[in-house]
Parts: sequence; C-alpha cells; structure tokens
Amino acid sequence: MNRSKYGAQKTEYDGIVFDSKHEAMRWRELALLQRAGEIADLQRQVKYILVPAQVGDDGKFAERAVSYVADFVYRDVRSGDTVVEDAKGMHTRDYIIKRKLMRYVYGIRIREV
Repeated sequence: MNRSKYGAQKTEYDGIVFDSKHEAMRWRELALLQRAGEIADLQRQVKYILVPAQVGDDGKFAERAVSYVADFVYRDVRSGDTVVEDAKGMHTRDYIIKRKLMRYVYGIRIREV
C-alpha cells in the first residue's frame, strides 16, 4: 500500500481502504461501540462546506468551495450529541484553519483521536 507524504500507510479493513492504520483501527473501535449500542448512525468521510463557492462578476466561478471531510461522524447514544472525529496524525496549517472554521460555521468542536 502507498504511504502519504506524512508517512501514513493506506490500510484496508473490512473491505474499506483507510488513509492510515490509525484511522482503520479507530473505525474498528467505533464499529464495536455501535454494535454494543453506545453510539449510533456511524458514518465516515462526511463533507462539511466551510466557505461556499464564489461566483465572479462575469457569472463564472471565481473560487471553489472550501470544505472539511470528517473521518467519522456518529451520535453518542447517552447524550444524544453528534460527534465529529478526526483520526489525526499531523496538524497541518490547512487542518488547523478548517478546525477553526468548523467551530465558527457549525459550532462543532472536532474530537481528535
């Protein structure tokens, strides 16, 4: 499997290819929690639009949208809260800005695991 520029190795688990071993193992843990009834509605790769696409004065697209793709999103059964998780290995500048925009735009604090 290929490695990312940060050294993460793509890993397959349960027929799904993950960006890293860490992300694959977290998926496994979350799947077990869902089977145990502690979490529900488990999803992966959920896209949030942080800044919509901008249209130029000529009616053509001037700037693409800025989005954040969460590794995992689920509902905590006890609290009823929606949890957005990122299996983080490296805090890039882009990620830090997107994390702040998630808080500003959606009021969501990303849980880093």
